[in-house]
Amino acid sequence: MIRLKTLLNSAGLGLVSAATLAAALALGLTMPAQADKITHTPKTSAPAISAGMIDYGDDTSEWANDGECDDPRFAGPAAADELLEADKGHDATDCRTAYEAGALTLVDTTAIIEAPAPAIDFGDDSSDWARDGECDDPRFEGPASAAELLDADIARDATDCQAAFEAGTVTLRADRAADSASDTATPSAIEAIDFGDDTSHWANDGECDDPRFAGTGVASELLQADLGHDATDCRTAYDAGMATFIGDSPALDDPSQSFIDYGDDTSEWANDGECDDPRFAGSGVADELLEADRGHDATDCQAAVEAGNASFLGGDTTSPVGAFDYGGDWSKWANDGECDDLRFEGPGTDKKLLTDDLQGDASDCKALEAQGQVSIRTVYTPQYAAAAPYDSQAIEFGDDSSSYANDGQCDDPRFEGPGAASYVLEDDLKRDASDCRTGYEAGTIMLRAGQS
Repeated sequence: MIRLKTLLNSAGLGLVSAATLAAALALGLTMPAQADKITHTPKTSAPAISAGMIDYGDDTSEWANDGECDDPRFAGPAAADELLEADKGHDATDCRTAYEAGALTLVDTTAIIEAPAPAIDFGDDSSDWARDGECDDPRFEGPASAAELLDADIARDATDCQAAFEAGTVTLRADRAADSASDTATPSAIEAIDFGDDTSHWANDGECDDPRFAGTGVASELLQADLGHDATDCRTAYDAGMATFIGDSPALDDPSQSFIDYGDDTSEWANDGECDDPRFAGSGVADELLEADRGHDATDCQAAVEAGNASFLGGDTTSPVGAFDYGGDWSKWANDGECDDLRFEGPGTDKKLLTDDLQGDASDCKALEAQGQVSIRTVYTPQYAAAAPYDSQAIEFGDDSSSYANDGQCDDPRFEGPGAASYVLEDDLKRDASDCRTGYEAGTIMLRAGQS
């Protein structure tokens, strides 16, 4: 196809006579098949469309890559004055460049690529909060979504989320659409923990020596120098539910912070160069510790912590040995007016309680307990554990057919307590007999209310 401007130039006409111009126009008008010319008035009010949603075609037009868009599906200052139907979809580079620069608008919606609706795998109902009337899967957002969303619930609240999605009260978040149930085989909490390496002198000795952890699988003496250097032991203890990650708290990063209430110096052994407070452990701590010195050797203990020779084990300045240890206020949710420690139950507890916050919300939980809003779950009281062993003959534990059987923690969702797995599945009901029987008799788990 020869454009009008080309035709005139090829005729050698610098000044075109009226007759010649009329003849040229007549020639163009008698060739509609070859010269179907379209003139567009730019539509400045056309809706914005993502460049990624437009099929620009290819660059097979005679006028491709000449710096102006020759595709008649576009209009604007960067479009050619003369547009031919034959060039539709054949000047991709010019048109894409101009459109992305804001110099064009799309006037023919046939160029829009229709994206297929995503096939959503809603998953199952294994979340603790499944079927509660709100969507707890963090892949969704909207008025029917829960206020608190955890990655552990990805694809585990199918009934609620599918109902809300179909009702239009939640939508799939674009940034989470690729997430699936397989992403949650390991709880996201552990993925966020940098366990470090095994360069500690006490690495691979069967107990966790990293002071960022607390629990029955953690060594009684912890040193700042071992932070991040006992990875295998600490990961093993964490996976088994015998260690809780307490985080890189101010007590570790900056011992001078007020995270630790060191107390006073009224101990008989105060200011003798070693820490005599039983809330601490390490090479800078005395070999013999008395409960009477709890919170009463402040100067020595603070100096030992700052020198990296002592670590704070938790607890306050007044709790006697054997009493319930409320822990500290290092949880992300500490001092928010709700008890976030899973050892408590009652209307004052947060809806979602995580093992990561165990012993980390002391002030809230203690205050709410005093108000009668929360109470300590029986299995976490020192008195319950001390009364072991318990008779388990009346309980039908089932068999060991669970994939998690014989891993040292109870995976049967009927049980709760420090010996129970952090995340359990309904499919494992009565399928982890050995672990659950052992934990029950030892007093580390008990049946949940209403279970038998």
